[in-house]
Amino acid sequence: MEDKSVKILYQGGSGEIVEKKSRFIANLETIETEEEALAFIARMKKQYWDARHNCYAFVAGNHQELQRCSDDGEPNGTAGRPMLDVLLREGLHNLVVVVTRYFGGTLLGTGGLVRAYQQAVQEGLRNSIIIEKQPGRTLKIDTDYNGIGKIQYILAQQEISVINTVYTNKVEIEAMVPLGKLESLQEAVTEGTNGNAGFWLGEVVDFACIDGKIKKF
Repeated sequence: MEDKSVKILYQGGSGEIVEKKSRFIANLETIETEEEALAFIARMKKQYWDARHNCYAFVAGNHQELQRCSDDGEPNGTAGRPMLDVLLREGLHNLVVVVTRYFGGTLLGTGGLVRAYQQAVQEGLRNSIIIEKQPGRTLKIDTDYNGIGKIQYILAQQEISVINTVYTNKVEIEAMVPLGKLESLQEAVTEGTNGNAGFWLGEVVDFACIDGKIKKF
């Protein structure tokens, strides 16, 4: 597993803009494969069967290696590619967006179409939940009551998320630590407690912090 964080769509949303009476409706969904993307696109085309265009773009893979887009009848390069450019510029992974257009009777021109499709995607992203997923390990630290304050200070300083704290005759803290911070954190805790801390490492997982809570993937 790479020591790299990626931005992903956690919860898809939708957004709509109106440009010269044309409606542009964006719908986003999280995906892992091309098959999932194509299935979502098919659902949107069925849902908006009466629309003139259902343009799409999707990107998948930790390195954004899978990229596809379609203008669906709009002038070449005015819809799908501009939509994809928004996803890539935002550094997003594993999502698909379909922008449905209901023609309002007025031609927008090449530049107008590009702007409208990109703005629709941006509006859809604003109504979605984007998170940063990264690899990490759970780390349990135990110490006596003399060391707890120092450990809590170090965890806060390094922006490490605490999962649980148990107080018995000693104190045990369970935290989720990004892989890149693991070694330096253990060194800081060892130094801060004068070696009076024990460590137990859990398995490597992908995680994100959502509404102050740890979500494992």
